[in-house]
Amino acid sequence: MKSLLPRIEISLPKIRHNARVLSTLYRKKGISLMGVTKAILGEPLIARAMIGGGVKFIADSRIENILKMKAAGVSTSFVLLRTAFSQAESVVLGADISLNTELETILELSHQAKLLQKVHRIIIMAELGDRREGVMPCDFPAFIASVLSLPCIDIVGIGCNLACYGGIEPDNNNMGQLSILANTIEEKFSLKLPIVSGGNSANYRWYQRTLDSGRINNLRLGESILLGRETVNGEVIVGLHTDAFRLIAEVIESKDKSSLPSGTIGRDAFGNVPSFLDRGVHRRVIVALGRQDVPVSGLKSGECLEILGSSSDHLVLDGENTTLSVGKEVSFGLDYKALLSAMTSPFIAKSYVSQYS
Repeated sequence: MKSLLPRIEISLPKIRHNARVLSTLYRKKGISLMGVTKAILGEPLIARAMIGGGVKFIADSRIENILKMKAAGVSTSFVLLRTAFSQAESVVLGADISLNTELETILELSHQAKLLQKVHRIIIMAELGDRREGVMPCDFPAFIASVLSLPCIDIVGIGCNLACYGGIEPDNNNMGQLSILANTIEEKFSLKLPIVSGGNSANYRWYQRTLDSGRINNLRLGESILLGRETVNGEVIVGLHTDAFRLIAEVIESKDKSSLPSGTIGRDAFGNVPSFLDRGVHRRVIVALGRQDVPVSGLKSGECLEILGSSSDHLVLDGENTTLSVGKEVSFGLDYKALLSAMTSPFIAKSYVSQYS
């Protein structure tokens, strides 16, 4: 049977290896890991590979992905990274823990948990500079006091998110603020916070440099496990695989053509006015892949092929240094944004590799 194209080839052993290396590394300073599955659409096989590598929790921003993994029999503690008021019932039913920043949403979680005769655990997120989600530190005491008055809600931790929206790097200053906040809350309210979640794959450089991780005892890792990189500078983490995911597509045309279009140049299909470099006549390879499938800027070819551009469903490559013919396969590496889109595309098949290649 012919292989489906385009497809993502996914190495489960490499993902498990990355999770194991990172779990061992961070455990040296008492830090557990949440394996984040939002980029891979809550795929149960990948979640199991993360768990096999030692992650303590599986975390996702979509309750639908968590419900999918639970239905597939994935056994772990599930953490919902983005909680919505309208989904409170599903959150209480599906997630073991949810991250929260709004009292109205927690009130609804409390209401639904009471109806369902359950206790729902929450982590309250602090705003420490990145300007995405989070309660301002000065508002934390009043916020905690209000939450503690609600039935069927158990505060099990606090956390913060950095480097996702504002690009703010985790450092000793903001991690120190989170540690101080944890200590203050515990002392003021006689609470015990078992989870202090300091961030994500961007925390790697902070972890390597810091002499004291303070109260930080958890991180939420997606890209580091899946692609082997930290996210501040995109550097490869020593000992990790960066090729657990490969995107494979088919050559549908291979011809010698002038590198310059002929005629009057106007706007392209996406409203841009393109410009071109005159290289003379070159071999031009077209692959059955386009912007509807994946952001082309997130692809990297390992076959001496330069990506020239793309339309909705055609990827144009300079194939001057290759002999690719129609029907041949071309392989690409992916960055995080490309992985996120490609795993979501219904037009890209998923192929799982259970052995090391």
